[in-house]
Amino acid sequence: MNSLKTLNIEKIAAAVEADAGQTLPGLRASLAEAKAGSFAQIHMPEQITSRGRGRPVGSKQAITKEAVKIRLDADVLAALRASGDGWQTRINDTLRASLALSGKLPRDQ
Repeated sequence: MNSLKTLNIEKIAAAVEADAGQTLPGLRASLAEAKAGSFAQIHMPEQITSRGRGRPVGSKQAITKEAVKIRLDADVLAALRASGDGWQTRINDTLRASLALSGKLPRDQ
């Protein structure tokens, strides 16, 4: 664990990204967490049982989302999935913007 204190984040990140052949988002932040020792926290059984089941109170999003089934053209779906992770959120944002422009939703949401 003491060896992490002397970790050169930039040098290791550069080596990992050179090996991967691309920039890796979040890599430096993860290395910084490792250096600070805020990873792999140990939880005692008493802590685990005191938390109870489910998510902590107040962790729920202000606006909950509802799962729906929608049929899309194959080429549209392929293009959305090809845009990478978060494509469903981007669909939601696009629909929200379109509804706001048509005056069916307030623009501030």
